[in-house]
Amino acid sequence: MTPSDTSSTKLRLTADRVLDGAVALADQIGIDSFTIRKLAAALDTKPMTIYHHVASKDAILDGMVDRVFAEIDRPPTDLDWKPAIRHRCSSAREALARHPWAAPLMESRTNPGPETLGHHDAVIGCLRRGGLSLEMTAHAYALIDSYIYGFALQEANLPATGGADMAELAETIIDPVPQGLYPHLREFTTEYVLAPGYDFRAEFEFGLDLILDGLEAASAS
Repeated sequence: MTPSDTSSTKLRLTADRVLDGAVALADQIGIDSFTIRKLAAALDTKPMTIYHHVASKDAILDGMVDRVFAEIDRPPTDLDWKPAIRHRCSSAREALARHPWAAPLMESRTNPGPETLGHHDAVIGCLRRGGLSLEMTAHAYALIDSYIYGFALQEANLPATGGADMAELAETIIDPVPQGLYPHLREFTTEYVLAPGYDFRAEFEFGLDLILDGLEAASAS
């Protein structure tokens, strides 16, 4: 590689490319295995070159989280608060399913980026437009996001969520168990989980509706 080729490669490396590469790498190997050295290798550059574009690993993590927030739809302003928040929550679950490493980091960063801050502002604004008091808005936001992040973590760690993989997993667990032992678990597994069309991911919408209905009732009382 000539000096001019090296210079061209460095010019092509930008902060955006670093962060895009970091998200892609975390999607592949998880956040626990994520290192700047591995990111540099994935970007075909050197670790110190990365720091010319993003100042530190913490700044990279902040940027990664901000990119995930950018993928989450904000509550549509042309809808009432419940369907608007429901839309946002479904979008959040989908984004976290694409990036299973992200859920533990989403509220842990102390230097949030513009997408993160704008998203929070939009959600709070939606709840306030729906008539929720500041206190109820705090309750609602904490409850809703606890549910989203908890579901995302559970979904990410399940060996299977539906279809043939879930059927095989359920049968592997239940078949060795003697008849009469754990009867409720056997009934639930054989008559519900193994029924055609079962998909654990559908439980998200059911639980979310319960939460939103409960918040609406509590806010009106």
